[in-house]
Amino acid sequence: KYEFLDNYGAHHGYSLRSRVFSQIRAISRWASVVAPIINPVVANPINRWVLDRLLGIDRRRRLPTFARTSFSSWFRRRTYGRAKGRGKLLLFSDTFVEYNEPQIGIAATILLERAGFKVELAPPDLCCGRPLLSQGFLSQAKKRAQKNLNLLAPFTEQGYAIVGLEPSCISVFKDDYVDLVEDRRVGRLASSTLLLEEFMVELHEKGELYLNFARTSKTVWVHGHCHQKALTGTSAAMSVLKMVPGLETEEIQSGCCGMAGSFGFIKDHYETSIQIGEISLLPAVRQAGEDALVISEGVSCRQQIMQGTGRRSHHLVEVLAEYL
Repeated sequence: KYEFLDNYGAHHGYSLRSRVFSQIRAISRWASVVAPIINPVVANPINRWVLDRLLGIDRRRRLPTFARTSFSSWFRRRTYGRAKGRGKLLLFSDTFVEYNEPQIGIAATILLERAGFKVELAPPDLCCGRPLLSQGFLSQAKKRAQKNLNLLAPFTEQGYAIVGLEPSCISVFKDDYVDLVEDRRVGRLASSTLLLEEFMVELHEKGELYLNFARTSKTVWVHGHCHQKALTGTSAAMSVLKMVPGLETEEIQSGCCGMAGSFGFIKDHYETSIQIGEISLLPAVRQAGEDALVISEGVSCRQQIMQGTGRRSHHLVEVLAEYL
């Protein structure tokens, strides 16, 4: 698919929408600087109509808002947690955690530090390259992959684990880079990169996960992201949730949420996107009890659930941190 889109773009040119989506991290970085100004503009019906006509972003879709304080800014300013040093760990902050949902990164930091680790952040503005790949900018994605490998290889060679929170980003490091980059170091990067729950399960199996969770009587319904299912499955996520005493866990038997990154935002795709969500995921969320928590680790899945049902979906780490 990537090769086809790359060849098509080379012969026919790339749309403005594709160029915008491919640079989402750079756009988000600048938008977050003026978040109080840009957020009302993003939500304004007139702006959504303009984007509908200009870029083909369906006006029925609500665009994500930007946080006033980025996750990395919070991380640099905090005054606690730095002294712990149980192991070498690098936390990868994806675009949406960094600029839209920093509370997820904050929860992950608290969780890992309570487990005894000194958390370090991956180099700033390190985008995995998924947006470039998904829009068919293959040559640029290869350059980004090589740049990221050069940045991360010194850490993996020292034995660092690279822990991430967004399955679509982690799948690029573990899967796509193997095809994109001819470099002996790429295998080590792939094997050193994990989703946070995988990292926790590995520690637990070795008897080295030192976390205590409070008892609860809540029920959580878990929707697995497509990249998460394709790479590792959802067993690790379900396992760590079961570490919380009394927490009832149910996995939603669903396929793709229908948003699929930028797919569901495109005007010509909107109806199809909703129809896919209505096959199983959205009805299951509506039927979940009012007190139940809904969990999905994919940002696009959380957007689809909110816009399709009106219910907020949480990231796994938010729930785990809540019960520490």
